[in-house]
Amino acid sequence: MADAPATFDAPWPVGLLSSKLKGWIERLGTVWVEGEITQWGVSGGNVYGKLKDLDQAATVSFQIWSSVKAKLPTDLKQGDRVIALIKPEFWIKGGSLTMQVFEMRHVGLGDLLERLEKLRASLAAEGLFASSRKRALPFLPHRIGLVTGRDSDAEKDVLRNAQLRWPSVEFRTIYAMVQGDRAAIEVARAIRTLDADPEVDVIIVARGGGDFQNLLPFSDEALVRTVSGISTPLVSAIGHEADRPLLDEVADLRASTPTDAAKRVVPDVSEELARVAQARSRIRSRVTHKVSIEVDRISALRSRPSLGRPSWLIDVRADELTRWVARGDELTVRMVERGEVHTRELATRVRALSPHGTLARGYSITQRGDGTLVRSAADAPEGELLAIRLADDTVGAVSTGTAPPRAAVGGDE
Repeated sequence: MADAPATFDAPWPVGLLSSKLKGWIERLGTVWVEGEITQWGVSGGNVYGKLKDLDQAATVSFQIWSSVKAKLPTDLKQGDRVIALIKPEFWIKGGSLTMQVFEMRHVGLGDLLERLEKLRASLAAEGLFASSRKRALPFLPHRIGLVTGRDSDAEKDVLRNAQLRWPSVEFRTIYAMVQGDRAAIEVARAIRTLDADPEVDVIIVARGGGDFQNLLPFSDEALVRTVSGISTPLVSAIGHEADRPLLDEVADLRASTPTDAAKRVVPDVSEELARVAQARSRIRSRVTHKVSIEVDRISALRSRPSLGRPSWLIDVRADELTRWVARGDELTVRMVERGEVHTRELATRVRALSPHGTLARGYSITQRGDGTLVRSAADAPEGELLAIRLADDTVGAVSTGTAPPRAAVGGDE
């Protein structure tokens, strides 16, 4: 017997409505659909996810039992464009509608992922992701800028872990939407505000993970270009290992989680104190070792005879010096004696060869008035004025011409 129509006076029980819905839905049977995987999670061997039609902005949930999953391609993942054979199922107890998947195949890269990959390639070609553009983080930032959602776990994780590592660290936090249509605009505005603050040394953008679709604002081109144009180092802490939004590529440092960002940006005070203590210990050890070496070296120098008894140098060389002085005196005397003998010999030779010696023996030198020597009678014609040079003086004379020969004086001719 068919159920009576529901009226105000005779309404259907919820269970009856649910049963009718389940029956109507199950009569639809299986159907092939096309869409993009925007969520893919595995639990207990089963897959729970969502398919989205980008053109119609429609989304349905689906489930894949482990027995079916074993027959599907192993590389299925979030962002893939697929066709699936599904059967709608209505769960009466929970009042929810889901699609049970019996087959699923790739039909190409999903629209979102395809656009994202094209944008990634374009920005990489411009050099926005180049490692040479990455800036080093400050060792100890004076103030940290934080962009995150209000009252989010990401904010709590960053603040708590940073303050545990360095209690005096300061933050300037700007809250922004971290998902939805306005997320990219608000995050970019917050980044520009923090970059303009001269007291902010590093910026952290933090979010506690999420599915592929929720992370799309962090791949917005305008946001990426904003980050590439700031002067303050930026850390991306989106907290999702499976996906890499473009913000991760352009950031100066990618942190796996907000907690990891705090550890990467803020040094641990206890570790730094331990390093300082170790450095001081090494310095003290090296200085002590150096001083010890120099003390030993000075002691060795002081123990040498030249420093312990400086007169030793003179004592050792005194006899040798005396011998050299005596030898020098002896050589000097000999050289003087030889010089005297040689000088006398030269003086004797000079006197023997000197014209004065000849004149002293009684000879003379006759010169004409113009000073030329008279060498023959022809040089002194009659009446020629002559100068006769003797050993002690010179006398004048007048030539009378050629004289007759006379006997030689003293036997000389």
